[in-house]
This record gives sequence, structure tokens and C-alpha cells, in this order.
Amino acid sequence: MCGIAGVCSADGSLIEPALLQGMNAMVRYRGPDESGIYREPGIGLANVRLSIIDLGGGHQPMHNADKSLWITFNGEIFNYLELRQDLITRGHRFKTDSDTEVILHLYEEQGENCVRSLNGQWAFAIWDSKRRKLFLSRDRLGVRPLFYSIVGNDLVFASEIKSIFVHPEVSRELDLLALDQIFTFWCTIPPRTAFKNVFELPPGCSLTFENGQAHIHSDWTLDFDGVWNEQNSEEEYVEELSHLLNDAVCIRLRSDVPVGAYLSGGLDSTIITSLIRQFSNSELQTFSIAFAAPELDESLFQRETVTFLRTMHQEIYCDFSDIARSFADVIWHSEKPMIRTAPTPMYLLSRLVRNSGIKVVLTGEGADEVFAGYDIYKEAKIRRFWLQQPASKRRPGLLRRLYPYQANLSKQSDAYLQSFFSIEKHTDANPFFSHMPRWELTSRLKLFFSDEVLSAIGSYDCLEELRAQLPAGFNSWPPLCRAQYLETAILLPGYILSSQGDRVAMAHSVEARHPYLDYRVVELGARMPPNLKMKVLQEKYILKRAFGGGIPSSVVARPKQPYRAPDGKSFFAGTGPEYVKESLSPERIRATGMFDPNAVSALVQKFTQGSAFGVKDDMALVSILSTQLLVDQFVTHFQRGGSSCATSNLNYAVLS
Repeated sequence: MCGIAGVCSADGSLIEPALLQGMNAMVRYRGPDESGIYREPGIGLANVRLSIIDLGGGHQPMHNADKSLWITFNGEIFNYLELRQDLITRGHRFKTDSDTEVILHLYEEQGENCVRSLNGQWAFAIWDSKRRKLFLSRDRLGVRPLFYSIVGNDLVFASEIKSIFVHPEVSRELDLLALDQIFTFWCTIPPRTAFKNVFELPPGCSLTFENGQAHIHSDWTLDFDGVWNEQNSEEEYVEELSHLLNDAVCIRLRSDVPVGAYLSGGLDSTIITSLIRQFSNSELQTFSIAFAAPELDESLFQRETVTFLRTMHQEIYCDFSDIARSFADVIWHSEKPMIRTAPTPMYLLSRLVRNSGIKVVLTGEGADEVFAGYDIYKEAKIRRFWLQQPASKRRPGLLRRLYPYQANLSKQSDAYLQSFFSIEKHTDANPFFSHMPRWELTSRLKLFFSDEVLSAIGSYDCLEELRAQLPAGFNSWPPLCRAQYLETAILLPGYILSSQGDRVAMAHSVEARHPYLDYRVVELGARMPPNLKMKVLQEKYILKRAFGGGIPSSVVARPKQPYRAPDGKSFFAGTGPEYVKESLSPERIRATGMFDPNAVSALVQKFTQGSAFGVKDDMALVSILSTQLLVDQFVTHFQRGGSSCATSNLNYAVLS
């Protein structure tokens, strides 16, 4: 794992080393072990390295034998040993044992199509000096981030936006249409980011920059077209899933440093931990979060699993003050407004992992998307069932039972449920049927926007923008598959794997690996009949069939409990941090210009008086506060060359 950055100049200018070093320094936490830059006319590449494979030989930027190709690489290629052996049989000779060098040789052999052979999580840039071409690539599911901006003759790219902002010609201004997206989907839709003129390379895509022109093309996309053609039996699916997930775990244990695991106490991480135990006889370190709030805490299940699997376990104990104390740091690393505080405990957990001497952890992310584990899938199925008899008095009761952790929902009338869950308002003909209740709830936060922001957004419709990006066959897919696509293509890379994943893990130099997001497992899930993923209302049916026998029966039987963290009231427990009061003051709200000062003051008063109520108030407080912090950190007080960008403690290898 690393942080990458660079500048490609179409006019052949020589990139200043101080600029590349400054871009590196901004994200030195992504790679504290080594730093390096490479320059020649027209290109400058930078890298900070977290050494995991070939600790002594994987220095970056790296070149091929004749120095015609240079690479800066962030991530891991898990099938690099198999690729390396195949390349050796084709006559390639290697100087290192790193997966980075495998990419270079594969590019020599296959050109830009090399990415189709990779099984991993990556963002990399290859400079092809003979063709004077820069090639950027991002992994299929968007595990690793990659951003770019075009200013004049330069294409500027980096793992994080803050590195791009080091370039003196890149402006720093919030994109209000992106804000509209975040206040609907919880994240932006690539290529849009929270900032104007800074773009995100979409997952599964490549970008070439040649002769001053940038071209993006898709290398892979999530496709459910094959679901109708499968003729396998249930047992055959169980066998294939067992084989693929076992192999996905096995190859993700390839590392020259110890590997740990996150253990939430739920089905997904417990399965992964049990599979790790099969492949390793060494003591396995596991890590989890315990919450002070009992309705959020899963530590009882975590400890039961630890006893069952015999791991060496540590946990962090997270209360309201912990959320408030670290939230501003999380915004700095996430580089976008957030609707929930859930990334903050993950930030604290990764600090525990690193302090325990672990650089790599395997996690359970992805199983809910691939095998239909989220409540939103069941909710959509119940809503369709209710739509068949809108006047039914019994069918709404299924929705009340679906969310036992939302006590207020069970008290609501049928009329309220019918309105909230959009019964009759949105039919199955709506491609976003499954997600409209969530998106409409989040969109209510736009009531806090200032008149100026609302005027700037105007008639823009983020749903139309998303609709234009849907795959050609989307409307013909089964309903469950459509819902899975929306979760996997939008929320997974835009929030789960970024704000709640890569950003908070790499903030403490920890690499997270996700076996469920092995593209072979994802493609198997996509072609599986829907009833094997969700049988009636039983989520992840096939996963339980394949692996339920190797984990505690209580974990298999327990209902899905979504990961949540204390939200709005965290910032008003006790005196609260000073930044909260300052950020939400009428003066600061007015100066920022994003929100209506009167509406925000009324919301703050509800929290200070203890009368804030429900998810909407929580999301409003968190989203407003995070936006205010983002403006303060990246627009008002960002320093391109100040202390946040110091380079004195970095040991650079300067190559040219």
C-alpha cells in the first residue's frame, strides 16, 4: 500500500521536485516507510510507500529494464505470483520480488489490457516514455482511490485530493452539485467529487493522457445479465462459492508482514476469520469496536467468536466523546461531507491496529452487497409485496419487524409507513424503487441549504444524472439485482470503501483487504439466482449454507445488525469540543454560505436542549458540521506549503 501522485505536462516541461515532494508529504501517513520521486521532461511521479511485499526491494517509482516504463503504484496484486511465473516462462526477467514489477512486465506484454489479468486492489500510473503517454488505472470495485485534475497543459493526479491541491494552479472550491449528490446518495457519483474541477477516476476504469488529451474507458463493470442463463444446482453454487472464497482469503494472506483481521461479531467477518485460521497456524490478532451505547454494541458476539476461533483479540471502547474528539480528523482524511459518524470508530480502530504492530487486516466488507445482506433489499421486497394489496393492514407489519433497532418506527401508523416507504408513489417501474425511501429521507436535509446554494443548484436533478449512467440492461434485471447494483456501484466505493474504509485505515498506515470483493466472488454472486442470495426474507442464504458449519451457530442465527455509531448528540455530550460551537455558530454559517443560519441555529438548539429527535436530526447535524469542517480545512485555511506539507522528516529517493 502506498500513496501516489504525479504531474504530466503536455508541453514537456520539467516538473519541480519541490512540487512532487509536497504532494507526497500531504499523504505521508499512506506510506511512512519510504518516499521517492522520478522526473524527466513532461512527467513527474511521486510515491510514499507502506512496505508489505518485498520489503527491501520494492522501491518506487520503479522502472523496467530499459527505463522506458516507470510506475507509481498503490495497492496489492494478489495473484502476482501466478502472473510472475507465467511471465518468466515468456522470457521476462525480474530484479525484485515485488508485485509492482509484475505490473510493469505485464504492461510490456499486454499493454493497457494488462489490468484485465490483475486480481487485486489498485491505483497506479505508468509513464510510457517511448509513446509519451501516461496510463492511469483503478481497480474494479474502487477499493483504492485515484483523483485527477487538468490545469492548463498539466494533468495532476494523486491518491488523495489534498495532494492535488498542492499544485499552485488547482483551485479549491466546493462543487454545489456534488453537495446535492451527497445530500441524496451519501456520496458523489464519479467523476464528480466534492470539489470543482477535481475528478475521481471511476472504479474499473483507465485513463490515458497523450498529446494533451485525456481519454477514459471502462475495463470492467458489474453485470447481472447472466443471471437468467445459469443452470447450476444449489449444491454446485455452494461448492463454487466455497472454492472461490477460500482462494480469495488464501491469496490475500500473501504478505511479508503479519496479517490481522477485523471481527465485528457478525456473519461476514466471522467467516473470513474462520477461513484465515484454516490457512495459518500462527497466532491471529483480531480487532473490534465496543460501544458505550448498548443498542449499538456487539461485543458479546465478538467475544463469543473470539473464544470459538481462539484469536488474540483487542477492542476499542468508543463513547460519545471519542466521536466528537476525532471527527474533524476524519473529515480531513475523507475529503467530503458525511451524513453519519460511522467512519470515526473505524478511524480509531485502525489506530489500535497500527499501534499493535499490524499493517494488514482482512475484513468482511462486500458480503452484504454481493450476497444481499442489507435490510434495504428486504425492505424493497416487502414494499413490492405491500403494493400488491395497498389496503392491507397486515403487510405493513413486516416493515415494523424489519427494523427492531428503530423503536420509533414500530409505533407509526400505516398511513405514515405508506408515505415514508413510498408505497404507491414509486412503482416497480422506477429504476430506483429500492432506494427511493432512503434517498428521499436524505434529500430532506437540503431544506437547510442557503438560498444562494439552492439558487446555484437550480433545476439540477442528481437522479437524472445517475439514470444516464445505468448499464444498458439494468431495467431487465431482477429487482434484487437492480438494488444490488445501486449499492455496489454507488455506496460501496463512494462511502463504505472510502470514508469508512481506505481513508480511515490509511490515516494510520493500515491496509485493509476484502476477500468478498475478489472479482471472481463478485461475478459469481452476480450470476447467481436471486433466491439463493435472499430466500424469502433470509439474507445471505448461500453464504450461510456454504460456511455456517464452521462458525458459532449463534452468529449464523442472529439477525442482521447494521454497523452504526453515535451521531448528533456526540457533539453535545458535556461541554463538547470547541470546534463544534465555532463551526455551527451563526457567524461561521453565514461566512461559509452553505446553510441557512436560522435553520441551523434552531437545529443546534434542539440538541442543546435534548429535544433532537430521530434519524433526520442526527443526519442534519452531522452533514452540516462535516461540510463546515470541509470548507474550513480545504478552502479557507488550506496550506499548500505550510506545516501540513512539511518534508523535513521524509527520506526521498530522487530519480531522473
